[in-house]
Amino acid sequence: MGIFTSCCRPSATDVLTPDAETRRRQQVEAAERRRAEEAARGVKDPDRVRRMQQRAEEMEKREQELRKEGGANLKVCIKT
Repeated sequence: MGIFTSCCRPSATDVLTPDAETRRRQQVEAAERRRAEEAARGVKDPDRVRRMQQRAEEMEKREQELRKEGGANLKVCIKT
């Protein structure tokens, strides 16, 4: 029986494994796909989310610039 089953399975020399660089590249690609899928989970419109994130980053930059310049010069008017 051992002879019959040994011909059905490929031997270790018949199985082709990619070299280390190809395997590393495939692992990086798979990790990027998983990260993108995780980021998009539950999001109906990913472009809208991206635009909102960019807008928030721009606002944060503007606030930092205002703080750097000494803050906004706002006048307060109080009527009594």
